[in-house]
Amino acid sequence: MHVFYTPDISADAYLLNEEESRHCTKVLRLGLGAQVYLIDGVGGLYKAEITGETKKNVALRIIETQREYNKRRQHLHIAVAPTKNIDRLEWFLEKATEIGIEEITPVICERSERKVVKEDRLYKVITSAVKQSLQAYHPVLNPQIALADFLKQNSNSTKMIAHCLDNEPRQYMCEVIQPAQGYTVLIGPEGDFTPREIEMALQAGYKPLTLGNTRLRTETAALAACFEANYLNR
Repeated sequence: MHVFYTPDISADAYLLNEEESRHCTKVLRLGLGAQVYLIDGVGGLYKAEITGETKKNVALRIIETQREYNKRRQHLHIAVAPTKNIDRLEWFLEKATEIGIEEITPVICERSERKVVKEDRLYKVITSAVKQSLQAYHPVLNPQIALADFLKQNSNSTKMIAHCLDNEPRQYMCEVIQPAQGYTVLIGPEGDFTPREIEMALQAGYKPLTLGNTRLRTETAALAACFEANYLNR
């Protein structure tokens, strides 16, 4: 059944916005009586039936509602340095959303090769993955922020920084986290965090993390952290 993202849904009847309506009628060619799923991004999953259409909007009637659909026990926040090739970051956002993630923050580091991201484009990538994977919760995409400023933010989560410095003791995620908690994982740019940045993170309460014995690309490391956190909370 086809899925539409409807963050402003609040009643038993609903009008799809112009973009979603065009996709519904022109691309999917759905007509009167067809049933679809709607997701509101905050845990609501709705089964709906098409009852009418205009030039710009498709009218729907809600016939079934589920609250807190597939609610997860943990809150996973990955702060990741944007990749030089933006396609790699978009790939991570898509796959992490499919696997399960609550919050993402692009962080700008000293060795970052990309200093600016188009947040509206990244948000659309996440939304598309939400619909594809039937996720009732839409991950939060925070504005990009300098690493130094990010480290100043208060958080009650278990905080980890994945880095590659061999002279620093590091732990595996299974040694650090407890199930059903909040986790924040820092993933650096190609070339890793600088020693100064690592020291800043440790001073801010971040635990040094290893993701294995091989050197991973930024997007691979971020996805590995996402998968491992989900696996440990299965």
